[in-house]
Formats: sequence, structure tokens, C-alpha cells
Amino acid sequence: MNGAVPPAARDGRAATRRSRYDLSLEEVAAVLGNHPAYRARQVWDGLYRRALAPAEMTDLPLALRDRLEADLPAALTEVTRQHADGGDTVKWLWALGDARRIETVLMHYPDRVTVCVSTQAGCAMACSFCATGQAGFGRNLSAGEIVEQVVASVREARPRRVTNVVFMGMGEPLANYDRTMAAVRRIRDDVGISARHLTVSTVGIVPGIRRLAHDGLPVNLAVSLHAGNDELRDRLVPVNRRYPLHELAAACREYVEASGRRLSIEWALIDGVNDRADDMAELAAFVRPLGAHVNLIPLNPTPGYPVRGTPRRRVLEAAARLEALGVNATVRATRGVEIDAACGQLAAGAAAATTGAVAAPGAVR
Repeated sequence: MNGAVPPAARDGRAATRRSRYDLSLEEVAAVLGNHPAYRARQVWDGLYRRALAPAEMTDLPLALRDRLEADLPAALTEVTRQHADGGDTVKWLWALGDARRIETVLMHYPDRVTVCVSTQAGCAMACSFCATGQAGFGRNLSAGEIVEQVVASVREARPRRVTNVVFMGMGEPLANYDRTMAAVRRIRDDVGISARHLTVSTVGIVPGIRRLAHDGLPVNLAVSLHAGNDELRDRLVPVNRRYPLHELAAACREYVEASGRRLSIEWALIDGVNDRADDMAELAAFVRPLGAHVNLIPLNPTPGYPVRGTPRRRVLEAAARLEALGVNATVRATRGVEIDAACGQLAAGAAAATTGAVAAPGAVR
């Protein structure tokens, strides 16, 4: 990572300015001071169920609204908002309290509305084909900073309802396990989105997968695999050197058996690299014992990785080959490529994600 690293970034702590969504109900009550006890629940309901800023809570006295705006600050400041796909895809670039930047993507589909949230500013996993990995690691987000992305998306989606949250934005969620899971609980319990509609993605952090298996949260798990042999995966996903495929497979099996949830395997198809018949055979061999579903994702372009994604015709051939091998596979619809909002493209202006420098919005994991 480039540039000076503040202590909060080195030890993984979040920014000093807490999000209003980092506070507990008891802390909100403390901010309210001598106001009646029911006011805290009103504010809590306004923040989460109604997705309102304090100034918009017209059931509160004006003076109290003004005070809460000052005492319960938002952690995310919108820098830019871009639209694609006829307005169905929205990407935000946010500035955090310490000037680092992250991105969030909201996607409207006919049958659902999905928000893709970031869990870190930057990413330390260094996957070669991913813009976030190319930018390096800044720091972990707080639970409130993660939740605040969801609440902003709830506001933007109205009158439709956000139905799904995927932790597939910037960063490795299981490398920020405690804050990510705290956000999951807050999204489930207070925003009101079922845990079964929340999907946590990982490149293969084995201790995190094992912990998630026994954490009692029925979230979905998606593993970004991308290669079915250790030699290739070491190059594409460097964390494989620490947690090779046999360890990853064992952890995935533990998750499936403990949770009863179906595992998803993500595979970014890279032309001439991992899209050949042998690659699909290796993928099938990994997936079949787990009963997992495969999402094939044509690689999206990023400035730091010159190899192109697999052409559409061969993507469909790969899907058909997997089906013939007894693997359920779908091809993920690509959204937001023209605004660098597609899978693997989030970088929050690259340097800005790690150094806090001001930059134009760039490329999500």
C-alpha cells in the first residue's frame, strides 16, 4: 500500500467519526438525555425501519431534530452518484470521516432490488484481476459504515423495497468478520431484511468460513474460487497460498453441513486462463461433493489486468459443459460496466481507497 498509514488503518480500526448507525439503542438514549424514554425508540425506528435522517423525523420536535443532526452524524458523504442500465444501476462514491473512499452499487431487477456493499476501504487480498485488490488495503469499515450503505440504498430504491444485500463490494468481508457480522445482525433485526436474503462473499478465508458455519446466522455464503488447481489459484487468488484448495474444500463442507445452506461458487471467466475444458472439469470436481451452485461471471475489464474476459459464446459453452458434468451453473448478468460498477471493478478512484487522496470514481470486488 502506498503512502503513510495512520495507526487506525494499521490495526484495522474504523475511523474516529462514528456513524449514527454504530450507536446502540442505549447510546442513542444517552444522546437524548432527559427526553422521555420512548423518544429513543422513535429515533431508532426512524433511522432503521423508515430510513430517515434525523432532520426528516417530523414526529420529533424541531429543536430535537436539529440537535440530533449534529449529535448523530452520518459517516458517509456522497461524492458522486452515477447511473447505468437505464437508471436500474446506481453507484455511489462515498467519502468517509477520515477521507478514505468506498463505493456501493444498487441494482434494480424485475423481481428484486439488490445492494452490493463494501466492508473495507480497499482490499488486502491482491487478486490480480480485481480493481480493488490492485488498489491495496486502507482499513476495515465499522459496522455502522456498512449498515449506512444499506440505508442509503433503501432511501434511493423507494418506492421499491431493497430485498437483497450482497457483501461483494470493496474488501474481504471475512477479514473484517466481527464488524461485518455486527452489520448483518443490524440489517436483519433493525432494517428488517431477512438473513436468508443476505450473501457474504469470500475469496477463501478458511477460519472465517468455519466461524460462520457455527455462528447461527443463516446467511448465504459465496466463495470466489476462479481456479480449480493450486498452481493457477496461487497466481489468481494469492490467499490460496495460505489456504490451499483442500483446506478450502474442507471448510466449505463444514459450512454446508453445519448451516444446511447451499453454497455458491463464483468463477470469473478469463479468456484462455480458466475457461478451458480442463478448468471446467476441475471446477466440477470441487463443486459436486459440496452440492454447490456455480455463478459464471465473464471477467470485467480493469486497468491493471490486461487479459480480457471470455467471449459470450464460450461463456455459454462453459455453462453447458458444467451442466453436462452434473453441476448447476448460471451466467451472471453483467451490470454497470460503463460506470465501473460491475463485479471486480470497484476501486473508489484507486489511490483514494488507500491514501484518502481525492480522485474521480473508478472501479468492486
